[in-house]
Amino acid sequence: MRAFPCNQCGLCCQRVNLAEETRYLDRGDGTCRHYDNASKGCSIYAKRPDICRVDRQYKLHYAKHYTWDEFIALNLKVCELLQKGTP
Repeated sequence: MRAFPCNQCGLCCQRVNLAEETRYLDRGDGTCRHYDNASKGCSIYAKRPDICRVDRQYKLHYAKHYTWDEFIALNLKVCELLQKGTP
């Protein structure tokens, strides 16, 4: 399985309020409480929750429904929407 091609823009970390699965991470402004504004990265990256691990989410919830490549494509569409400022 190839790695998810994350460019580490941090935009998914700045919109945790949009998904029910990640709302518990919201520090109050829609951004993850573990997001470090200075480094634009995760302060607990090595120990981040499963919801923040694309490969783990695939294995736990989506492997029966999509191939890995299909799942990557779906996630990349979300990345593109975030980079365009949508929603």
